[in-house]
Amino acid sequence: MTVTRSSITIKKGSVLATKFGFLGLFGLLLGIVVSIVGFNYSERETFNFLNYTLSELGTYGHSAYAVVLNGGLFFGSLSIVFYCLSSLQNVTSFWEYPFFICLAFTFLALACVGLFPVNVYHLHILGLKWFFYFGSLSAIFYLVLVVVSRAAFGRLTVLLALMVFASMMTFLYAPQLSLGLTEGGRPFYQEMVLQFPRPSLWWPALLEWLGLGSLLGWVGTLLLSQLSFTKVPVTEKQPN
Repeated sequence: MTVTRSSITIKKGSVLATKFGFLGLFGLLLGIVVSIVGFNYSERETFNFLNYTLSELGTYGHSAYAVVLNGGLFFGSLSIVFYCLSSLQNVTSFWEYPFFICLAFTFLALACVGLFPVNVYHLHILGLKWFFYFGSLSAIFYLVLVVVSRAAFGRLTVLLALMVFASMMTFLYAPQLSLGLTEGGRPFYQEMVLQFPRPSLWWPALLEWLGLGSLLGWVGTLLLSQLSFTKVPVTEKQPN
């Protein structure tokens, strides 16, 4: 019996990078979930995605598990940055370069959000600002890649990319529409610590969670789609 194996389409280094991507995604989700549960327990209030922001969950002295959230944001994001940079070795289209580079900068900015919590206000706001800018650019380049590429793309992945683009662009530019969403048209990323009482629907909080949630879901689908390329098909030839 003769066994022949086709060439592997993804290098072993990229397989390792994909595992780092999943590890980073797990770290991010773990930090968020633990901080939400800890916030409920310590504050004796029901956490509401319409009223509380990610920045508040990472505020030292206010959130009991801020260190868990900030650690998850920092180390989890850096793991995904490693995945993005390693993926550049196997691109097959020009538009994949700006996509993976912008996605890497997106999570690098998110790592800065965890490294510099809202206690360090100006650096925290700077990281949050660029997180939304690079996240929007990542979605734009991915959608351009979908249009110009002849390869098949999953509908869920494209839908999540559209959600990332819509939520992040709204977060960035809605305050400039003179709708009275913030005082003096201040950007949402400068409204992360608004004093109580707050509106029952606080747009900075809602849009921040929509942007982050759709981004993590989008990256998750991208990682899952790469798993199919890591398999090595085997062809067996039986003797006559």
